[in-house]
Amino acid sequence: MAPDNRIAICPGTFDPVTNGHLDVITRTSAMYDKVIVAVVNLPWRKGSTVFSTEERVGFLKGATRQLANVVVEPFSTLLVDFARQRGAMAIVKGLRAISDFEYELEMNQLNRRQDPEIESVYLMASAKYSFLSSSGIKELATFGGEIDDLVPSEVASALQDRLGR
Repeated sequence: MAPDNRIAICPGTFDPVTNGHLDVITRTSAMYDKVIVAVVNLPWRKGSTVFSTEERVGFLKGATRQLANVVVEPFSTLLVDFARQRGAMAIVKGLRAISDFEYELEMNQLNRRQDPEIESVYLMASAKYSFLSSSGIKELATFGGEIDDLVPSEVASALQDRLGR
């Protein structure tokens, strides 16, 4: 399928989805006609997940239901293949720090080798979410830290049930 400049992919593991992820998704939805939130089914870099693919997709669907142009789908192929299959011309990701940039620069170069027509677009994290990471949220939840204002309420409850001590 030829790339459509009105369709973007927001990929990630989303284990768990954070308010920082939702900020990037919301901002992306204002820029594109259709946004596909692509949930990695088999994360290579991060190993096993706390939540199943179905749970992560469900959390994201609940958290984005007010965004009419956002759909959530799992995927287990190369990201550029998934984008190509969906007709997307952009892969949109958030950047928090230099370490994010270094990783994303490498991924961008690899993705462009696979399909030079699909652009990578990066949104800087909003200041209030620049420190927020899924791994940090999981650590807080494990040790009883306050996470209610960092993730959707459904996610906070599920994390406390699954990881809380």
